[in-house]
Amino acid sequence: MLKKIELPNGETLAYRKHGNGEKVLLLIHGNMSSSMHWDTVVERLPDDYTAYAMDMRGFGASSYNNRFNSLRDLSNDIKLFCDALKLDKFSIVAWSTGGGVAMYFAIDYPEMVEKIVLVESVGIKGYPIFKKDENNQPILGQFLTTKEEIENDPVQVLPILKAYEDKNKDFIKFVWDNTIYTFKKPDEERYQRYLDEILMQRNLVDIDYSLVHFNISHEHNGAEQGTGEVDKITQPVLVMQGENDIVVPKEMGIEMAAAIGDNAKLELLPNGGHAPMEDDLDRFMKVTLEFLA
Repeated sequence: MLKKIELPNGETLAYRKHGNGEKVLLLIHGNMSSSMHWDTVVERLPDDYTAYAMDMRGFGASSYNNRFNSLRDLSNDIKLFCDALKLDKFSIVAWSTGGGVAMYFAIDYPEMVEKIVLVESVGIKGYPIFKKDENNQPILGQFLTTKEEIENDPVQVLPILKAYEDKNKDFIKFVWDNTIYTFKKPDEERYQRYLDEILMQRNLVDIDYSLVHFNISHEHNGAEQGTGEVDKITQPVLVMQGENDIVVPKEMGIEMAAAIGDNAKLELLPNGGHAPMEDDLDRFMKVTLEFLA
């Protein structure tokens, strides 16, 4: 059941709560998705868990009253969400773009976070969008950095914006079939529900801009100098990375685990793409629950 809560910053976050156990879990979705994409995961959680999955600002049924420039803004939304629900100690499972949000949360509010599972997460140097040549091929080393440039990107952004405008589920399904669900696809009924949720996204340019400028490493990523804040992630972290993820290359996961250091565990998944909870739900739940335990 979808609930909503008003935040002091003028936003309203929609969320789904599952279970009533003592162990609290926060589930943070990725780009082009929503809290609904955790449905099969929460159904498999043991009885001693309570899970909260929210739609971040501009996704799903949540509001989008104010634009944003950083994944940290979304992390701060989640802090207000937790305060409102009096959640003060929990673990986080975060997928893709949600991993960047989770890392900011762990950096800024370390006392609230017990453990973190980063599932096919954006890397510590963010996610670049390259300029394109006359054949729409990426020009490596030349980065898009402004919202205007990103909004007019002819390959990664404009087609998605057009599909959202036209409510073109077939195109979005084509994109997901070829990038996300490369090993196994949801059953058709569930897939249609996911597509309905994806089409509710209104913040694509803000998200892409935030990913381009996300950089908690010690290096420059081509768009932004790193802050070095990766050193502040001190909680136990599981980096779950598909060997065959074509959205987030496994090198990003390997680099992230190495940068986080001794408190990070890297789990490389053979026959794994960008959606390990769909590729092999049994494996995903086993790896996740063993780490959280």
